[in-house]
Amino acid sequence: MRYLGIDYGSKRTGVAFSDASGKIAFPHKVLLTDKKLVSEIKKICDEKKISVIVLGQSLNYKGVPNPIQSDIANFKLHIESLIKLPVHYQSEILTSTEAARSTGKDMLDSSAAALILQSYLDSI
Repeated sequence: MRYLGIDYGSKRTGVAFSDASGKIAFPHKVLLTDKKLVSEIKKICDEKKISVIVLGQSLNYKGVPNPIQSDIANFKLHIESLIKLPVHYQSEILTSTEAARSTGKDMLDSSAAALILQSYLDSI
C-alpha cells in the first residue's frame, strides 16, 4: 500500500509519498497552494497508485489548533470529496524545523511532508 503525505501551507504545499510497502517516506515536490492544488494532488495519487493520504495537522504544544488549521480542515474535506481516498491527520509539530536542518529551502515543504508521513507510517 502506498501513502501520500501532505504538508499544507498558505502559499506552498509539500508532498511526499511512501515506497510500495508503505514503510519509508520520500520527499516528492512542492506545489503552489492555488486553485490547481487538488487536481495536481489527484494526478499524483493516480500516477503513484496512492491508497491513503496523510495530512499534517497544525496544533500547538497544548494541542490547540493553530490559525491555519481551519484552512487545513477545509482542504481535508475538499480532497476527501474529490479524490475519494481516506485522509488521516498526523501532527506536524516541529516538522518544518527538523526539515530545515537537513534540506535546502526549495525542498523544505516536501521534506516536512515526508517527516509527517514517516511519523504516521511508524505509528501504524
